[in-house]
Amino acid sequence: MAQQANLQAATRSSTGKGAARSLRRQGKVPGVIYGHNRTAEAVAIDTAALNKMLVGISAGTTVLDVVVDGRPAVKALIREIQRDALRPAEIIHLDLYEVKSDEEITLEVPVHLIGVPDGVRNFGGVLDHVLRELEIEVLPTDIPEHVELDVTALTIGHSLFVRDLRVEKAEILNDPDTPVCTVVAPRTEEAPAPVEEAAAPSEPELIRKPKPDAEGEAEPKA
Repeated sequence: MAQQANLQAATRSSTGKGAARSLRRQGKVPGVIYGHNRTAEAVAIDTAALNKMLVGISAGTTVLDVVVDGRPAVKALIREIQRDALRPAEIIHLDLYEVKSDEEITLEVPVHLIGVPDGVRNFGGVLDHVLRELEIEVLPTDIPEHVELDVTALTIGHSLFVRDLRVEKAEILNDPDTPVCTVVAPRTEEAPAPVEEAAAPSEPELIRKPKPDAEGEAEPKA
């Protein structure tokens, strides 16, 4: 069952980088809601409320009830959260995609590995998690928070594939032969090869250019 959350938004008429910076100074995040044959609508969301909502949910798989200017709520998914490159905790833009409860959508859900593989537990192997997100087609009300895969019986040199996954009420779109995880043999450290000592040069090696005479010395760069 999909997670659900509520979000309040207000329409905004000003767009562009300057307007976005002004909104953020006011404690709001600029955003846009689009999809389902609707005209893209620029909105603003309270920053504190947005950060509070994002705590404890899976942003990519949570269906939001979005209320814009007090109108009836529409269901939407978060398609993108843009964050400041220097301050990752700061959200600079939010993309919302409207969905309909009776229409399937395509999205990616996380793959969680469950258990400790036999090849790791008993033979010192290393578990390599190759595919971390699975692409599925599903109704919004049936979006799973994540997909679980039991790796307990996996031995060294063996893999589990997309065909080994099961997602209730959803169609998996990835190639069935795509590996999800594998257990590889433990790495052995090779002894370093002996290094022959280089013969000492007859004269000291010149590392730096000779310092110019005082009269010809270039002015230092600012």
